[in-house]
Amino acid sequence: MMAAHRTPAAFDLAGWSRRHLDEVERALGNWVGDGAPAGLGEAMRYAVLDGGKRLRPLLVLAAFEAVHGEAVAAGAADGNAALRAGMQAAALRAACAVELIHAYSLVHDDMPCMDNDVLRRGKPTVHVQFGEAQALLAGDALQAFAFELLTPEDERIPPAVQATLCRQLARA
Repeated sequence: MMAAHRTPAAFDLAGWSRRHLDEVERALGNWVGDGAPAGLGEAMRYAVLDGGKRLRPLLVLAAFEAVHGEAVAAGAADGNAALRAGMQAAALRAACAVELIHAYSLVHDDMPCMDNDVLRRGKPTVHVQFGEAQALLAGDALQAFAFELLTPEDERIPPAVQATLCRQLARA
């Protein structure tokens, strides 16, 4: 007896993207610039929030799901919610860290000593809005913060995973 052939359900890319983009936006809004000294937080938030396609974090989350989807589902099935939560938290942090590196590179690239762009996403660039020195420091802070984001004081993400994520981001 032959098994009936099933056509796989169509993947809802728009719905998947919307869910993940909302999650990334919330995380970036909660994390970026929080507690930054000397007005850097405002410049960092200006550089990162309110714009951008967020393609890089979506690619990170898609890669995570492609590689770990079954492991995450198995963690849920066997009652290991802590494992699943840790893996998902690490993936979200990695996705946001990649976006922070991208934002840092744009801030520095827009500077007068580089491309000297005055507009990004239809608004003044960071150095136009906050001055060159503040933009340079905000870009540097975004790069450093990307690595800080990968090393939270979060017991769900094992130190070895944190170290691996930092090493991979630094190499990339």
